[in-house]
Amino acid sequence: MKQFFSNLWIKFKKSIRNYPKYMKRFFKDLFVLFRNNIRDYGMYIALITIFIFFIITTGGLFITPRNIFNLIQQTGYIAVMSVGMTLIIVIRHIDLSVGSIAGFIGAILAVLIVTYDMNAIIAIPIVLLIGITAGLLTGYLVAKIGIPAFVASLGGMFAYRGLIFNSLQNTGTLGVNNPIINAIGQETIPAIANVFGLHLLSVIIGVIAVLLFIYSEFRTRKEKSKYDFEVLPTDLFIAKLVFISITILTITFLLASYRGFSWVLVIVLVVVAIYHFMTNMTVLGRHIYAVGGNPEAAELSGISVKKITYFVFGSMGFLSALGGIMYLARLGSATFTAGEGLELQVIAGAFVGGTSAAGGVGKVTGSVIGALVMASLINGMQMMSLGTNYQAIVSGVVLVAAVIFDVKTRNMKKVQA
Repeated sequence: MKQFFSNLWIKFKKSIRNYPKYMKRFFKDLFVLFRNNIRDYGMYIALITIFIFFIITTGGLFITPRNIFNLIQQTGYIAVMSVGMTLIIVIRHIDLSVGSIAGFIGAILAVLIVTYDMNAIIAIPIVLLIGITAGLLTGYLVAKIGIPAFVASLGGMFAYRGLIFNSLQNTGTLGVNNPIINAIGQETIPAIANVFGLHLLSVIIGVIAVLLFIYSEFRTRKEKSKYDFEVLPTDLFIAKLVFISITILTITFLLASYRGFSWVLVIVLVVVAIYHFMTNMTVLGRHIYAVGGNPEAAELSGISVKKITYFVFGSMGFLSALGGIMYLARLGSATFTAGEGLELQVIAGAFVGGTSAAGGVGKVTGSVIGALVMASLINGMQMMSLGTNYQAIVSGVVLVAAVIFDVKTRNMKKVQA
């Protein structure tokens, strides 16, 4: 026993002596990691910087549980639609009709529930199918007819805007007071119990999310090592796990101390999980990125570019409909102006989240971070009592900066190659 503690003390003294050298190597590896993967980590650095800035300028009000909860509610439908827009841009297209589709879906859902007294459980699948059909129609015009996506979706934007007016012309603004719709827009998941003032089920979900994240990272690292792919140094890998785990748990406990996880957050997490799995773990996902990287080569290799285009636009239609439902639930009513300008926020979220304007590059998780960056900017500036003119200017500058960042990093990679 004495020898054991003696050896332990020797190792401890040795580690203390080597600590400065170890930290120097750690920060050097960290700098190299950020430099070589600036596209992947740039948006996270931007989000952290924005949070720190507004925490300081608002005296800590920005990071209060109430504001974080409201920020998630404001970002939810934009984040969901940004996921779909990411895939659209990845295959080198754009969809300007998504905001009008979302507004149209909200109007149709309101009419079905209020005017025709339809059960929301039946009405919601119906409008989701309408959204998919709208997306497939745009996909047909692009893939089959050969109309540029910009023109096809621009026509759709005008058409669906007109359909919103037709749907609501007899009622004007149509309020929706339905328990399911209200729950989507305003309610949180059941608590099960409150322990020390914390929403227990939210805490459990947050802990499970951390465990799943750690398991996924270890599994991915093992697979990469198996095929001799490059992996993070062990110390950086552990630092990444600790940092992200602490971030998830911090947000979890903030929300659990207020009202818990909202249904909006649950919907966003489910959508991101499904699309992250689809884009990273399936053949379909690989085909989408292959088409975005080089459509001609993808076609020659046996990938049907038309089918991929149909799928991506149909998916965008589905997520636009889902976003429209969430938008209606948040406002509590369908209006003539619902969804106006929403397509620009969605496109901005995708670009700020690291999706390349040249196609072939983009992550669904990045699009959610991009949407959160834009929403955080607006939220923070509102808390600082800055006018909408300044909010618009800053949002425009951030969007242009994101595209410039994309161009510069792509050029850097070309030079390195």
